[in-house]
Amino acid sequence: MKIRIGYEIVYECPQPTPMILTLNAHFTRASDLVMPDHIIVDPPVPMSAYRDSFGNWCTRIVAPQGQIKLSADTVVRDSGLVDVFVPHARQTRVEDLPDEALLFLLGSRYCETDRLSEIAWQLFSNTPTGWGRVQAICDYVHRHIKFGYQHARSTKTAMEAFNEGVGVCRDYAHLAITFCRCMNIPARYCTGYLGDIGVPPPNAPMDFAGWFEAYLDGQWYTFDARNNIPRIGRVLIARGRDAADVAISNTFGENTLKSFLVRTDEVLEPVFQPNYQSMSQQMYS
Repeated sequence: MKIRIGYEIVYECPQPTPMILTLNAHFTRASDLVMPDHIIVDPPVPMSAYRDSFGNWCTRIVAPQGQIKLSADTVVRDSGLVDVFVPHARQTRVEDLPDEALLFLLGSRYCETDRLSEIAWQLFSNTPTGWGRVQAICDYVHRHIKFGYQHARSTKTAMEAFNEGVGVCRDYAHLAITFCRCMNIPARYCTGYLGDIGVPPPNAPMDFAGWFEAYLDGQWYTFDARNNIPRIGRVLIARGRDAADVAISNTFGENTLKSFLVRTDEVLEPVFQPNYQSMSQQMYS
């Protein structure tokens, strides 16, 4: 299947403002792109790109004074399969984890393992290890947090989401990640596109989505405490310790977000319908 992805984001800056943008599809999806995933900047400004320490593709610009529009519109091929489900995946002992996974056991900006460790062990110490434990964490977080865009707050941490019981997809992910790390399961934050393919559409505007990956049995697997069901059509943009590492934009100066639009839709291929009348005429002419 094919999925059309893109966005249109408008900022207003009172003075020239440096920005770091993390908006391109992740390099692991590069071969799936039907057309280039270029960031279009209006008015045009010089751009330079680099990979951050997590391998995410980042773009540097200096936004001019006034309004600047960032946009993209491309198509990506997708398998059309739901998220992988591997219930027998085992938990890896900390001493056997690869070095690169250890970072994702530690506390981070939005994931306070030190404050939630005791709660995590009280809640999940009797659950099956491995996949079953991560799923138990997702089930709990899915029930515990009530979704609502009005509850979004850029500074909200996992502990605050736990105490308040409300939030958006990033809050579900942060709390689940923190609980996983407390239970010695490496977990990392993911952001990207997730459309309504295979599920009823929501009653809210489309947005970038947040989910997480847990390290089990030598591999990273996708989990989503917000939706808590296997989904179709995730298009990864970036991974990191938490949302601080994968912000769509980091701005170094005063600015106002004027408008924000995200699109992710299945591209419906035309269905071939043979003209039987014409074929019959050709056969007997």
